[in-house]
Amino acid sequence: MALRRIHFSLVFGLALTVSACGWVGDDGTLDMVLIGTPEDMYAKALPLPDAAQELRSATAGGLVGFDGAGQVAPALADRWIVTDDGKSYIFRMREGTWPDGAELTGESVRDALRRALRELRGTALGLDLAGISEVRAMAGRVVEIRLSSPMPDLLQLLAQPELGLIRGGKGSGLLRVERKGDIARLIPVPPERRGLPAIEGWLDNVRELEVRAFPARKAIALFNDGDVDVVLGGRIEYLPLVDTGPLSRGTVRMDRVAGLFGLRVVSDEGFLAEPSRREALAMAIDRDKLIAPFNVSGWQATTRMVAPGTPRDLGIVGERWTTMSMDQRQAEAARRVRAWRAENGDQPARLSIAIPEGPGADTVFESLRADLAAAGITAWRVRAPAKADLVLIDEEARYAGASWYLNQFNCRLKTGLCSPEADARVAESLSAPDVGSVSALLAEAEAELMAANVYIPFGVPLRWSLVRGNVEGFEPNIWGVHPLSALALVPR
Repeated sequence: MALRRIHFSLVFGLALTVSACGWVGDDGTLDMVLIGTPEDMYAKALPLPDAAQELRSATAGGLVGFDGAGQVAPALADRWIVTDDGKSYIFRMREGTWPDGAELTGESVRDALRRALRELRGTALGLDLAGISEVRAMAGRVVEIRLSSPMPDLLQLLAQPELGLIRGGKGSGLLRVERKGDIARLIPVPPERRGLPAIEGWLDNVRELEVRAFPARKAIALFNDGDVDVVLGGRIEYLPLVDTGPLSRGTVRMDRVAGLFGLRVVSDEGFLAEPSRREALAMAIDRDKLIAPFNVSGWQATTRMVAPGTPRDLGIVGERWTTMSMDQRQAEAARRVRAWRAENGDQPARLSIAIPEGPGADTVFESLRADLAAAGITAWRVRAPAKADLVLIDEEARYAGASWYLNQFNCRLKTGLCSPEADARVAESLSAPDVGSVSALLAEAEAELMAANVYIPFGVPLRWSLVRGNVEGFEPNIWGVHPLSALALVPR
């Protein structure tokens, strides 16, 4: 049996070994912006927008959470055991209370977790958690999660903001929120209010956060004007507006995340009716040229659905068209377009693409438009996904498993074209006897989806934040996870 034990207080309040002086506002707070809108920040409907995920993870602890480096860390549970067969995780809760003063017991945590799992049904994250067969309360403060098959990424899943546990409308997080209009004032919760021993001088080591949500242009302007020192949630749409020069007043921090960045096929009419013609679109796109204007080193292009290097990838599904040059690929795409036109009265091949606003999105679209034009396809841009043939998908992976990628295209989500055969393989993996069998079934599912060409991959997403150089508590990581509680620690 494997044992993981880290004292909870190390996550917040004692690990204060940094030696720098972070900027704070006149009242001692750290002012920051989440890219989005106030409605996004306070959203409750699942799946949560990025801004709401930040607020939820700060104010509602799950069994586990993330530390500043994006690693799984204790939260309500201060230790856990994984059985040898990987089908049972046993968590022991820390001593403490819920915000209403009720004792933190196995029964109360079990009930809150079951409720969170029910609320996630019908979402992609709910599909990721489908391998949980039972949640049991054991003696005292112990909860057991039983699985239908091994889930090596379960802890990563349980650390997601949506799994922050709520009781009586409130969570037991490291920070509590006071809403003042569109401003969220996040206040560190003293250890004794969380049922933990008091720490002498604790208040001297933490600070409040004043968090607002604005669209990217406004957020960048506030940062450039010196009004805020942290901006979280940047995507490719507004990357060109970020000042990366040597005289910049701030620092751009890039997260090397994995995930999906490409076009979801939502129409199966006309030119898109056949998988081979959908494949022609994927063949025609020059992925390196698409990202070159952003001058981002280390970006990884792919023609696969599951990101290269994903753990437990058996290598059965590889990159496509590796023996063809870009010119040859576009020539083959053009041949398929001409064949379709000849069969359809010389009807032009025209496709609408839904891409968000922003100068970076403009650059992406122009590159796509030129590549598709070289293959004989006319592309135009629409704002509403409901009116599009193709929709840009730009999502970072929640965990390092192939099932995350595959579940984004599950037919039950009704988000675009899908493959019932792929869904069946993923469903079979939930009862597979071991990790090797799970990996084999997921590889088959990826192969089914790739053959159906329901997704046109470009590569990994781009994620950026703005963090002034003298602010501590921010660390780029592969998940793009930046807990607000880490920024609430006063640097020394």
